[in-house]
Amino acid sequence: MDTIFAEATPAGRGGVSVIRISGPDAWRAVHTLTGRRAAPRQAFLADIKDDEELIDKSLVLLFEHGKSFTGEESAELHLHGAPVIVSRISSALRNLGLRPAEAGEFTRRSFLNGKVDLAQTEGLADLLAAETESQRRLAMRSADGELSRLVEDWRRDLIRAGALIEVTLDFPDEEVPDEVPAESWELIEKVARSIENVLKGYPAAERLRTGFEVAVIGPPNAGKSTLINTIAKREVALVSELAGTTRDIIELRVDLRGLAVTFLDTAGLRDTEDQIEGMGVERARLRAEAADLRVHLDPQNKAESGLWFEGDVLCRSKADLASGIGLSISAKTGEGIPELLDAIHLELKNRIASAGLVSRERQAVALETALSNLQNLAEAPELAAESLRVANYALQSMVGRIGAEDYLDVIFSSFCIGK
Repeated sequence: MDTIFAEATPAGRGGVSVIRISGPDAWRAVHTLTGRRAAPRQAFLADIKDDEELIDKSLVLLFEHGKSFTGEESAELHLHGAPVIVSRISSALRNLGLRPAEAGEFTRRSFLNGKVDLAQTEGLADLLAAETESQRRLAMRSADGELSRLVEDWRRDLIRAGALIEVTLDFPDEEVPDEVPAESWELIEKVARSIENVLKGYPAAERLRTGFEVAVIGPPNAGKSTLINTIAKREVALVSELAGTTRDIIELRVDLRGLAVTFLDTAGLRDTEDQIEGMGVERARLRAEAADLRVHLDPQNKAESGLWFEGDVLCRSKADLASGIGLSISAKTGEGIPELLDAIHLELKNRIASAGLVSRERQAVALETALSNLQNLAEAPELAAESLRVANYALQSMVGRIGAEDYLDVIFSSFCIGK
């Protein structure tokens, strides 16, 4: 493989810039730049020179083959965070025959060298993209290998069950203890129940990973845009006393007490002769119907009957003008908004209470394939053995041991340069 390098820290000025190097010539390049050979995993301070010209003083770390993140001979240069320094060092590394890394290439090499499997890689990608504490915790479980270890437990039990079944096929004339088939079915049923339980938590985990959509709906001039601006603490939506001001859908992404939530400001729901406003109303209805949750905001405390779903929140707006029972807010004064956000958070939190480890469609499809084969095992030992092989194949594909080629370009393209 080529020896690659990339700036691992964000581009621009900063206290420190870290350049990562990985490949068979990593240590040679560092020795050329520093004039020093050092033991791996021992940081040392060195002068970085290019053609005998001092470029910077750097903290240097070396990692030996098999014990680095990529599994290759690797190094890190911790430089002062000036773009001109990074540019000059990058030029020197290119002159030494190294090439800039592509997006996700360090992690891809880690995967190809067996340092991480595909489930861990997906967890790492989710960790890098995490916006909230809940997303971080979910991603960390996968990145740390919890899902991979569970899959390996399932595979071990299925391999044991398959081996016991194969005994009855390979040695039909031998005396096989009666308990051998019974143990096989017990192991198969145990794995099937476990996979089924994990799959039940997939929808909640998937929403936790990607975030929720909450549509704010109601009649014109109900205070929807003012509420969005109040939550954002800035003017993201145009507010006017004229009905029908909001035509298109405005999105506001927030961290709602650890949950990623996108609030949708929608057009006021009413019949209208205005063609453009009518298009906005239709878009509002379609987007609200597809949202995870709807906040029905109305000064008269009325819900939009055609868009009411279980778990929706009903809230009376303009509480500063008139009092009433139930949840109410005044976007103008801020009254009741914390209580409204509490109600939204509680509903969404209850929905993710069952969130499991599986949060990606690819993983869920692999588990569904395995479960289907386990639940439909034929009584004939020959077919049962084949079903077990298919189930095992699906589990192996889940962690990327086989059949992952078509997916690699997709997942690694989501990583940044230097990772």
